[in-house]
Amino acid sequence: MGGDSGVGADWGVNTLLSAGAVRLGRDGTITAAGAGAQFRADGILAKLDRLRRQGEQLNARIDHYERLSGGDPDHPLTGKTAVLREEADRVSARRSNLNDALAWSAARWAVDQAIASGASVIYLENLVDLEARGMGRTVNTRVSQSVRGKIAYRIRHLAAKEGIAVVTVPPRGTSRNCPRCLTVLRHRKAPDRPTEPGWKWASCPDCGWEGDRDHGAWMRIAARGLAHQDKTAIDRQAGTMAVRAVDEALEARAVTAPYASWGYRSKAGPTPRQTKKTSRPAPRRRGIPSPARPAGPAGQRPEGRARTDRPPLPRAAGRDHDATTISTQPATRPHRARGAALGAGFHHGAHATPPRRAPCLQSPPETGRLRKRG
Repeated sequence: MGGDSGVGADWGVNTLLSAGAVRLGRDGTITAAGAGAQFRADGILAKLDRLRRQGEQLNARIDHYERLSGGDPDHPLTGKTAVLREEADRVSARRSNLNDALAWSAARWAVDQAIASGASVIYLENLVDLEARGMGRTVNTRVSQSVRGKIAYRIRHLAAKEGIAVVTVPPRGTSRNCPRCLTVLRHRKAPDRPTEPGWKWASCPDCGWEGDRDHGAWMRIAARGLAHQDKTAIDRQAGTMAVRAVDEALEARAVTAPYASWGYRSKAGPTPRQTKKTSRPAPRRRGIPSPARPAGPAGQRPEGRARTDRPPLPRAAGRDHDATTISTQPATRPHRARGAALGAGFHHGAHATPPRRAPCLQSPPETGRLRKRG
C-alpha cells in the first residue's frame, strides 16, 4: 500500500525527525522529490534532559531519606521527604506536558510534509523492539526516554483525518547503506561542522553520494516502503499497517535516484545566447521638450530646475556648484566629515571642500580687556 508517492521519516537523537518525499515512476524508478527537511527541537529536548536529571536527583534524595528514617512517621526527615516527593511530582508533570506538546508539534509537521508533497502514505521505522545500548550512558538514557511512541501515535491520528496511511518498515540497514547503490557507507564528521561531536556525515565510496546520514535514512525508508507495497500487512490487534520482513529481491530495487532540479546548470561550457530579443526599456528622461508653462499660478512645472534670483545659501553645496572633492591646499587640521554641511551625493569617504564664506563687511569687535569704570 502506498501508491506512487510517499514520505519517509527517520528518527534521530538530536534531530528528532528527518523527512522527505519520494515518487515511484511507471518504469519502477524511485526518485526523491526534494532535498528533505528536519524537525529540530534542541531547546525542548535540552529542557527535558534537564528536568530528567532534576527528577533523578530528587528521587535519589527521597530514597536516601527513607532509608535514614526507617519508615518512622515521627522522624524529622519524614516532613522533608514529603516536600521532596511533592517537588518530584511537579517535575514529572512538567515533563509530561512538554512531551505531549512536542509529540503533537512533531506529528503535525510530519503530516504537513505529506500534504505539501501530495503523498498518500507516511513510512516510519518500526522501533518497537528498540534497545538502547552501546551508545554510552547518556545517549542510551536519552533514546530510552524519547517520545517516539507518542509521536507515532499522533501521526496516525492526524494522518487519518487527511486520508493518509501510516506504514512502519523494518529499520535494518537504513542508516548503514547508501540510498543510491546500497553500498555500506562511511561515517565521519561533517565538513562544515568539524567541532560538532558525533559522526553525522556519510559518504559512499562507490557512487560518491554524501550527505547527512539522517537524510540518507529517510530516503532508504521511503524507498523500502514503496518497493514492498505488496508485502504490507495489517495488525489485527493494534490496527496498524506494517512491512514485517524485508524481501531481498525487492530490496535490490529500493534505490533512490537524485531529485530533479530546475535544469542543467553546469558551467562546463559557454552560456548559450538568448535568441529572443527584448525590447529596449523606455528612457528615464523625456525625449521631447516639455510644454510651455501657462500663465497663472496653476499649471505644469517646467522641465529642469526652476532658477530664481535669490542667492544660494552660504553653506549649501547645491547641484549647480562646482565642488572639489579633494582639497589642493595643505590641511591645517585633520579632515573631519561634517555630514550634510559638506554636500550630498559623494562617494563614502570622499567629501567636498567646505564652501568659504564671503568676508564680512562689518568691522570686528574690539579685542582687549575692558577697564572697570568708576
